[in-house]
Amino acid sequence: MRAPNPSTARKPAVDPLIRRQAWFRYQLRRFLRFSEQAARASGLTPQQHQLLLGVAGYTGRGWATVSELSEFLQERHNAVVGLVERSARRGLVRKEPGAGDRRFVRVFPTEKGLAILEKLASLHRDELARVQARLLTVAKAKPQVIPETPGA
Repeated sequence: MRAPNPSTARKPAVDPLIRRQAWFRYQLRRFLRFSEQAARASGLTPQQHQLLLGVAGYTGRGWATVSELSEFLQERHNAVVGLVERSARRGLVRKEPGAGDRRFVRVFPTEKGLAILEKLASLHRDELARVQARLLTVAKAKPQVIPETPGA
């Protein structure tokens, strides 16, 4: 008995929901790659950029505790402590002991950190507008099938 020829075999239909999720994930990954490259071009690691975003914006107070930053970054507490220490040595953030409980550490952005963050925020605003336009286009249009690569 002969094996079916792959080029003539019936291909399963792809669920439109799966297709939209795949394209959303693709656009998300493209945005994250842009963000990582922009951070590096500004002299930060991607993790330092994310830390500055969390410190300046996550709580709405303009500062955050290490525990709050752990949640924001979805990282272990001790990993965030190390990131905060390295960022403080670079002058991006400063630490203060908690007002009532000295076990808590409040992390604030420095002027240097805020200046870099504002530059990155502007770049990201423009890129987010492009991502939004691409996502809306994909959501409204019938997705095109990407042609097979010869030999695939």
